[in-house]
Amino acid sequence: MTTKILEKKYDNLSREVAQLRSLVITIIGEKDREGEYRPEFVKSVLKAMKDPATHVYKGRKDFLKQLRLAK
Repeated sequence: MTTKILEKKYDNLSREVAQLRSLVITIIGEKDREGEYRPEFVKSVLKAMKDPATHVYKGRKDFLKQLRLAK
């Protein structure tokens, strides 16, 4: 297999795992120690997961720099 095919399969699998986790949270894990998740919050998180990432985590220093620039 070529690298591009493997990368595409990895991306697809990563997306599917994220969706399955969300489904589990929605169905089973709706309650946690803090209480219930609001349905509108769950929907907004699931919607946001479909959007491409706006930042890439490259380490704690870069993360702090991005936070400071965002203000």
